[in-house]
Amino acid sequence: MYLDYLASTPINENALNAMVEASRNCYGNPSSNHNSGRLSRKLMLQAQKSIADSIGAEPSEIIFTSGATESNNLAIFGLAKLNIGKGKHLITSSIEHSCVLNIFNYLEHAGFQVTYLDPTSDGTIDIKSVKEAIKPTTTLISIMHVNNELGTINPIREIGKLCLENGIAFHTDAAQSVGKLSIEVLDDNLDALSASAHKFFGPKGVGFLYLRNARFLNIEPIIHGSGQQNNIRGGTIPTPLIIGMSTALKEFRLDNHKLTELKTLFLKQLDNCGISYTINGMNTLSNVINLTFGKPEDYATYTSQLDICVSQGSACNSNSVVASHVLTALGLTTDESFRTARISFYDETLLASADIFKF
Repeated sequence: MYLDYLASTPINENALNAMVEASRNCYGNPSSNHNSGRLSRKLMLQAQKSIADSIGAEPSEIIFTSGATESNNLAIFGLAKLNIGKGKHLITSSIEHSCVLNIFNYLEHAGFQVTYLDPTSDGTIDIKSVKEAIKPTTTLISIMHVNNELGTINPIREIGKLCLENGIAFHTDAAQSVGKLSIEVLDDNLDALSASAHKFFGPKGVGFLYLRNARFLNIEPIIHGSGQQNNIRGGTIPTPLIIGMSTALKEFRLDNHKLTELKTLFLKQLDNCGISYTINGMNTLSNVINLTFGKPEDYATYTSQLDICVSQGSACNSNSVVASHVLTALGLTTDESFRTARISFYDETLLASADIFKF
């Protein structure tokens, strides 16, 4: 029973077929001038436009990467260094994905000053705390759209407006929101946005970075190459993977009404079985429940079943023996963190998983 859709998703069948077709018939290097290369580039550009349209961007503002981790690195390092003449103060939150926190930790050691904002009790970042953290030397704010452990949704449009008013670059890690929530990069006042295809039923190993006015920014690349993608990201552009990503994003939809009903029914099943629990986070995606079990034995019963796949914390931290930094930021104790599971679902499998408590 797969209940770990925030960690990764199975590939969309049409996306897989499109990738296979492209791999067989569109294997030319899109930077080449012969017929095969031109065909590859044409299909790549069509996919780029489709992805750009989905978030209200220009095609030239979409930079293809290996995934959100690379996109986060490229955006945060690039924008921090680009604006270093204006100041060296950066703002992020204490509940970002570990990838983002590690980038800011590196920048601190490189001489930048970083303010880490703590979440409210409902697991979101309050606009007031962002406003109070801004200094005259603040040049970049990076706040995730949806938290990867709680599924909580941050007010990025309001944060973006605040950044615009103060002349501060704004980046969001949107790995958990692209395809699930409405995103309009202009209305949201975003300068950069990161995404991974495997979060919305696309292939692993590919993602994208939205970078406002990318062609005119002197962003320092983290992967140097032969001039690909306006000298922002080197390396041969993987057209089949990009086509798979574009196809998956075009077809991906969350049935919020159905998923909310499933969530309600699942919790009712737990109640009927006498299972005590606490839900962590408010205002979440419809397909996520972060649950702290009241009794260690109930947690063990649910998570020790080899055919029930859930995350104990976030997938990137699941092999760690330390408590989740997101849960501790919410005030959970180490013991409570070790009794917490993130359940992310897409269909009725969620209800079947509760049957384990009936026996």
